Amino acid sequence: MVEITPLFFLTVGDAETFLMGTPNEFIDLIVTDPPYESLEKHRKVGTTTRLKHSAGSSNDWFEIFPNSRFCKLFYQCYRVLRPNSHMYMFCDQETMFVVKPMAEAAGFTFRSPLVWDKAAIGMGYHYRARYEFILLLEKGERLTKNPDLPDIIKCKRIVHGYPTEKPSAVSRVLIEQSSDPGNVVCDPFMGSGSVGVAALECGRTFRGCDLSHTAYEAAQKRLMLCRFPPYHTEPG
Repeated sequence: MVEITPLFFLTVGDAETFLMGTPNEFIDLIVTDPPYESLEKHRKVGTTTRLKHSAGSSNDWFEIFPNSRFCKLFYQCYRVLRPNSHMYMFCDQETMFVVKPMAEAAGFTFRSPLVWDKAAIGMGYHYRARYEFILLLEKGERLTKNPDLPDIIKCKRIVHGYPTEKPSAVSRVLIEQSSDPGNVVCDPFMGSGSVGVAALECGRTFRGCDLSHTAYEAAQKRLMLCRFPPYHTEPG
C-alpha cells in the first residue's frame, strides 16, 4: 500500500498557536520572516514604505509580531523541530541583537548570521540599505550540505510584490543546504508562500501559516502551480 502525503498544508492563524498544534519533532526545517517590531520604527522615520496605508500596503496585509513574543515562539520552534536540524530567520540588525539571546534560551545554538545581498539599493539616510540578515539557528548538530558556500547570498529583491516578499531563490539555497528531499519545511509567517514555492520545487513538503486571509489565498494559488519533482530515498 502506498501512503499519499499532501504536498502542502496551509492555514490562517497566529504563528505561535499554529506551532503549538504541531506535534513534537515533526518539522525538519524552519525558514521564516516574521514581521518584526523594528519595521514600525523604519516606517515612522521614513526609511521604508512597507507599512504605509495604501492599496498594496503592509498594514492591510500583516500585523507586527512584537519582540516580547519571540521567547515563546522560539520555544515552540525548538519543540517541533527534529533533532539535528536548522531554523533560518530573516531579520534586520536591530532585531538580530534582540532575538539571539531568546533563541539561545530556548535551546538553539546561534551558528552565524548570513547576509542576503538584495543587489539593489533600498531607502535610508546615512547609507542606503542593500542587505538583510538571515540568522542560522541549530538544534543539536547538523552540517550544511555544501560547506564551501559563502555567507552572502546575492539575489535581487522583489519589487512591487507582496509586502516584504523574499525571492524563493534565497529560500531555495537554505532549503537545499539544511534539508533532504521528502523533508517537511515550515514557515509560520508564510506571507504569499515564497518559502513554500522553494520547498516544493526542491522536492520537500511544506506547512505554512499566516494571520492574513489574503496571504493564505495568494500562497494557495502559488503552491497549486508548483512542480513537485520526484525524489528517491535509500532503502532501509
